[in-house]
Amino acid sequence: MKGERTLYYSSFDDDFFGDGKGHILKEDYRFIKSDLFSKIMSAVIYTLALIFSNVYCRVFLHLKIVGAKKLRRHKGKVFIYANHTQPIGDVFNPALCAFPKRIYTVVSAANMDLKGIGKILYFLGALPIPSSIKKLKSFEDAVFKRAERHPIVIYPEAHLWEYYTKIRPFKDTSFKYPAKLNADVFVLTSTYQKSKFFKKPSLTLYVDGPYKSGCQNVKQRQSELCSLVSRKMTERSAQSNFEYIKYKKRESF
Repeated sequence: MKGERTLYYSSFDDDFFGDGKGHILKEDYRFIKSDLFSKIMSAVIYTLALIFSNVYCRVFLHLKIVGAKKLRRHKGKVFIYANHTQPIGDVFNPALCAFPKRIYTVVSAANMDLKGIGKILYFLGALPIPSSIKKLKSFEDAVFKRAERHPIVIYPEAHLWEYYTKIRPFKDTSFKYPAKLNADVFVLTSTYQKSKFFKKPSLTLYVDGPYKSGCQNVKQRQSELCSLVSRKMTERSAQSNFEYIKYKKRESF
């Protein structure tokens, strides 16, 4: 595998897109808006985004999805865990996998500052993680309420590493939601293959699941789901055969 360019990192918590800091949610921020205007805007913008994403992801990312029928046909509460490798594609790929179901996505609050898309992220289904302990309860309530009817998407690696072909280690913190609800879990793994016609690789997205923890204790379910998702992502990542961007650990002196 030959990388087109190389990026150096100090730890797996490094940000290459500035997606980890900055924005603080206002105290009066509403995670779920019930007014008519918000509902109409959400329906219109989400529909337009689906149309755009179907073109963008398939034409520019050369997207191929494997195994989506299992997710589309699944009934009951679902949490979707995916590796984080595309700045635009990761906004839309899970929606294409889950269609016709509508998804909601747990995101860093810093994403609300992104130029162009930040102002409409709420209407696309973003659930920004608050830094204030006071708002954490409202955030979790919103996640649980949305999960009653819609798949919830989470990127446990947290930080975006574009075209990264391996799986970074992640903690079990984000798995407390399906653990508390005893919900099913699906795994979405983005992999990259050398293209015969294009400079950038093709993206093959594997959908695996559903998985459920057999543990009775919530903390044990949380830990088991984290390990299960990590193993499945690592297994699927072996399908990558081309590094468009090579990542190297920066040497410490």
